[in-house]
Amino acid sequence: MTVKEVSALWEELAPLAHAESFDNVGLLVGDPNMHVNGILVTLDTLESVVDEAIEKKCNLIVSFHPIIFKGLKKLTGSNYVERVVIKAIANNIAIYSMHTALDNSMIGVNSKICEVLDIKDPKILIPKERTIKKLTTYAPLVEAEKVKQALFDAGAGELGNYSNCSFSTEGIGSFKASEKANPSVGKVGAVHLEKEVQINMIFSFEREQDILNALFTSHPYEEVAYEVLVLENTNQDLGMGMVGTLENEMDEADFLNQVKARMNAGIIRHSRLLGKKVKRVAVLGGSGAFAIAAAKSSKADVFITADVKYHQFFEAEGNIVIADIGHFETEQFTKDLLVDYLTKKIPNFAISLSESNTNPIKYL
Repeated sequence: MTVKEVSALWEELAPLAHAESFDNVGLLVGDPNMHVNGILVTLDTLESVVDEAIEKKCNLIVSFHPIIFKGLKKLTGSNYVERVVIKAIANNIAIYSMHTALDNSMIGVNSKICEVLDIKDPKILIPKERTIKKLTTYAPLVEAEKVKQALFDAGAGELGNYSNCSFSTEGIGSFKASEKANPSVGKVGAVHLEKEVQINMIFSFEREQDILNALFTSHPYEEVAYEVLVLENTNQDLGMGMVGTLENEMDEADFLNQVKARMNAGIIRHSRLLGKKVKRVAVLGGSGAFAIAAAKSSKADVFITADVKYHQFFEAEGNIVIADIGHFETEQFTKDLLVDYLTKKIPNFAISLSESNTNPIKYL
């Protein structure tokens, strides 16, 4: 398989279009047409990880965090980022990053945290806005089902756990073809009335081009009438963080100690304990202080995240326990998720879980 072909498998799990606008995801180093000999999965791409890839004869590194985040103006090896890129290029190793595309996935970073902590029935904490679009088009009655099926096949009409969702109404369409036209029905220069079906479907924004291609290919008319609108509907399957419930409620201290053990956290920084039972828990891997208000609105008893600043702990305001367990700690199991996912997709391929501990923070 080529780097491009393997990347397509990752993007089924976490389409790059789902990444945040500030992020740098996708293939960062290497030739997309290079043949892949082996894959090394890591949380961070450091020099030690590139050395490990060389040793294991892996020429594709799939990293959660992007090694290139800001623009590089030179490659002289003056810092760890430049040294990683230079070594990867010198050894013909490609580097691919998923980062916030996987953060926003329904089965990504936060889903894995919920799995480790036995948080049941998790839902998206902060749904990504303006990601659902609606297509309205018109097809002749005899061709409508053919057009609908082509749109379904391209990914339109998916709503939560349902697919092939649409709404249709019948009516009469009219048009008059000019002398330059080549109409499939009707005559040039004459007004034509045709029994048509108005077809309405929603779709996820990143599928728009594929869906329009399917529309134009399947539709019999020379000129296709259609509208695409952006909806304000909540996308229940895409966004940051998750919130769910414990099977059995726990004391706050007992729950935090369980989190510490299961997440291998060296220490947990938390706001004041409230003396309440913990039943509902919100999580957000990585730097998640921006979601404190959302966690409170979700009625979570505890919010587990990382990189919370001093003054941000005050935002708990006696309504929630904010628990900072460490950036690496919240995301460490992500690489296991990626290895498991790709092993199922290509079971006979050489896929390795990096043994390098890339956590830059140490505890006494």
